[in-house]
Amino acid sequence: MSTTTSTNPVVQAIVSGSAPQPARLAAASGLLPLPQADLLEVLVALRESDDAEIAEAATSTLASQENEDLLTAAKAADTSAAVLGFLGTMTSNRDVHEAVIQNSNTPDTAIAKIAGIVADGSLLELIAINQQRLVRMPAIIDAILENPARSVEAERRARETKQEFFEKERGARQIADELRAQGKTAAAEFFETADLGTATGELSLEDAWLIAQHIEVSDADLDDSWLPMERYEELSPETAAEHAAAVQRVIESERLESGFEVKPERIALIRRLMNMNAKDRMKMARKGDREARSILIRDTNRVVAAAVINNPRITDHEIENIASMRTVSDEVLRLIAMNRAWARSYTIILNLCRNPRTPIPTSISILPRIRTKDLQHISLSRNISEAVRRQALRLAQARSGE
Repeated sequence: MSTTTSTNPVVQAIVSGSAPQPARLAAASGLLPLPQADLLEVLVALRESDDAEIAEAATSTLASQENEDLLTAAKAADTSAAVLGFLGTMTSNRDVHEAVIQNSNTPDTAIAKIAGIVADGSLLELIAINQQRLVRMPAIIDAILENPARSVEAERRARETKQEFFEKERGARQIADELRAQGKTAAAEFFETADLGTATGELSLEDAWLIAQHIEVSDADLDDSWLPMERYEELSPETAAEHAAAVQRVIESERLESGFEVKPERIALIRRLMNMNAKDRMKMARKGDREARSILIRDTNRVVAAAVINNPRITDHEIENIASMRTVSDEVLRLIAMNRAWARSYTIILNLCRNPRTPIPTSISILPRIRTKDLQHISLSRNISEAVRRQALRLAQARSGE
């Protein structure tokens, strides 16, 4: 039994099949005094009638409808889904097709059929723009990509949506399932929510598997309180050029810190990690092992670098090294100084005071806790700001009674 959206009892009786045959035939022939919207709903339903005479009459009456009336129905918000589906697939008027595509009440299945048959590339572009529909009904994507009339823009949008919402998700899920089967829960949790995207495309499966070997922190061990939601804006997409520059900065900073050339296998890991998008790097910074942390702490994105020192597995020895790095974000150094546990370590606070990257107010606030001999060395260091040197000298002189 067919259903109808019309509240007209005559229409309901005809569509449901409870009306007598003569009444249904009269409706199919367009002889009943029905409003245009009700008439179209009746005709669309009756064209599929088991009664050949009724079906033929309804088809003929539909073919005689004025294009203006069909266009009005295609645009109306209260037109039934069945009528919209018919208008989108059984008429040849471009304006009607465009209106049907833009009507939010048009069934996704009808849009998929339209995408498969229209010969107008601009209409396919109009369909491809509605990403929400494409995600709800992946068959629309396939129909666009298989339609020889597709434009370059329609194909681009369809492929991007397919990759973003289906291929990446499927790839990440497959990796996560395999890792979980191997007992690597922390790595599985990472890839269950990973984007797997880079500025140049999608993270390769080979790179994803290698990155998985450097994940050691499970979700249960994480504390999200350190990162306010508004800071997620700082994890915006980056260009391919920005990714390449980030890789080189990390490699160069490691070379400067160590005084040695960076080994090829280390460079390979740097490239894999830094080529991930900022959101995945932030997640990796929180969940990664010591080797991953030592790379991501040098990330110029402050949220990513800050995530490293909020990794629950980070050690005091790592913090000592970070506090002395001259290529690390000044915000990271400030956050280290604010941590009560780390601030109790004399090596850490001394390294912070010696580090020219440490914000001046932070260094000055720490100086009273620095030993006199070290204050004297700080006051003579040309690598440190003049304000910090002067304050160190004052404190050293005050202690010695000068």
